[in-house]
Amino acid sequence: MTQYKKEIINTLFKAQQNHEPVEFISKTYEVEEPVAYHIQDELISELKKANNSEVAGYKVSMTSDETQAYADTDEPAYGTILSDKVVESGDTVSFSQLFAPLIEPELVFILTEDLTVDASDEEILKSIKVAPGIEIPDARYIDWFPNFTLGDLISDNTASGLVAVGEAADPVSYKDFEKITLKLSHNDEEIATGVSSDVLDNPIESLKWLIRKLDTQGKQLHKGEIVSSGTFVPPVPAKEGTYKAEYSYPGAIQVTFKP
Repeated sequence: MTQYKKEIINTLFKAQQNHEPVEFISKTYEVEEPVAYHIQDELISELKKANNSEVAGYKVSMTSDETQAYADTDEPAYGTILSDKVVESGDTVSFSQLFAPLIEPELVFILTEDLTVDASDEEILKSIKVAPGIEIPDARYIDWFPNFTLGDLISDNTASGLVAVGEAADPVSYKDFEKITLKLSHNDEEIATGVSSDVLDNPIESLKWLIRKLDTQGKQLHKGEIVSSGTFVPPVPAKEGTYKAEYSYPGAIQVTFKP
């Protein structure tokens, strides 16, 4: 590994462990996408060892034209979800454990079988359960959103913070995944509505994108892992109080933020 990659990994690891945000790495280094994913992999290895955690799954980010524009890219990106970063519906999260978190209502796919790049839509639907989710993106950079480059984002595990996962349900049909509606509220006041077709036209396409992307890197999805689909609405900065995401399918989920 080259010295500059080691320096980036060390910088991001220390920022995470010491809870001290750092300047964007793009201010010092030019990091292309393949290198950024390699840095992410090495960072995840260090975090697993330090925090006694395991890979729980992946999050797909930038699944709309609007969110891709943040990083001047034309495709999504993924981050790695670690087991100590998964919370349940109804849990309370402290801002003291986060940097500058956002709220993103998303579906969470729970794999009941391994999935490989040659899986058909029918095989994918037979291999998943679906839960309501709230992703809580967070990055280790100063004033990070929406000022990052693609290299900044992917290197820092694609702004992976926490993922809240609700009760799983059986999948609906492929076409029905295009028609899921969402209402997002904060302290019982509606703040956003969305529809699943804003997630790569269909959240199943987000899952398929991830399967293909992982395959190009010699990886695949495994039984028991989770995948957060990409947000139904533009990201919302998290504030103190309770956020509730109500989906027409597969149900509702809420998470509370405290100081």
